[in-house]
Amino acid sequence: MRVGIDARLLSEKVTGIGRYTAELTRKLVEQPGEFYIYSPRPVLAGPWRQDNVVLRSGNFRSRAGRMLWSQSCLPYWAAKDRVNIFWGATHRLPRYLPDSVARVVTIHDLVWKHAGDTMRPLSRWLEKKLMPEALRLADRIIADSYSTLNGLVEEFPESRDRIRVVYPGATELPEPLGFQSLACMGIDRPYFLFVGTLEPRKNLRRLLEAYAHINGAIRNKALLVIAGGKGWGGVNIDTLVRERGLVGNVLAVGYVNDAQLATLYSHALFLAMPSIYEGFGLPLVEAMSFGVPVLTSATSSLPEVAGDAGILVDPLDEFSIANGLMYMLGNDVNREQLASKAKARAERFTWEKAARETWAVFQEAVEERQLRGGGDY
Repeated sequence: MRVGIDARLLSEKVTGIGRYTAELTRKLVEQPGEFYIYSPRPVLAGPWRQDNVVLRSGNFRSRAGRMLWSQSCLPYWAAKDRVNIFWGATHRLPRYLPDSVARVVTIHDLVWKHAGDTMRPLSRWLEKKLMPEALRLADRIIADSYSTLNGLVEEFPESRDRIRVVYPGATELPEPLGFQSLACMGIDRPYFLFVGTLEPRKNLRRLLEAYAHINGAIRNKALLVIAGGKGWGGVNIDTLVRERGLVGNVLAVGYVNDAQLATLYSHALFLAMPSIYEGFGLPLVEAMSFGVPVLTSATSSLPEVAGDAGILVDPLDEFSIANGLMYMLGNDVNREQLASKAKARAERFTWEKAARETWAVFQEAVEERQLRGGGDY
């Protein structure tokens, strides 16, 4: 099988969907096929030098340039390489692929539908316009979770029979360093962790408000460490920390590399991820893989991922979040009971399993295309 992959996010700093694309592609290229990795810009470092992998990239840096690339260079390359199947790893498919090419698209979430006010207006408009087109073009659709599947069926009922759920996996992060190594970040006492791009959907403002509500003596037991690069429309952390009397209780360390992230996870008391909406929530699985319990939202896919290793809160109610923080910080036994289940929960989500299941979806799509008179396998 000759597989074309839209790997546009491999040319950017790794975040949630970019990590999904990178990790799943790393495992997919171990399958018995030929792989063509396409990107509008040169990809960042990765193990793409195998004999069965061809890397093609352009020099399209603007948003408009990338959109032009996706509807011109991308289908041209796919036709030139005579791929049997094309995988859009992030909500998009080119319109003008050859009729012989089977098409699979991954849909990670429906943020534009369920939390559209947390998106940039242009991004929301593009998702609302281009996602239905990708779904119409696709022979098979991969959803990150049953929550996402249900959302797709509700919004696009005609897609029901073509959707398959394939859970992402836990990234194998580097071996963590000792707690003392965190001193260079300013961490010198117990802490709980927030990981994510600083944007409205991640709900950081309410997390900080909730943290300010809890008993001061309990709050002083643990620092809140915030790890993540700036997105858009995020809170001004410094201002809110001062206004809420949290100086000395909150530390923002910015974007961290994988080695730093592994060390932060491994020593955290718990991960706090009270997002308004998520299609999956990779930080939950990453944290649980280190035996770290989670506090997360009782909405969208997050209960599906956290299972019995987490406590659930209402993301729109800062007092619910505060009660969750009190539960985790106020009694070590509560937290330890959840932690004892975390690793077993994380083991349900592996990139090896995701690759096998994705490969099976690819085969389904090719067979579907063949039945309709498409190209050769």
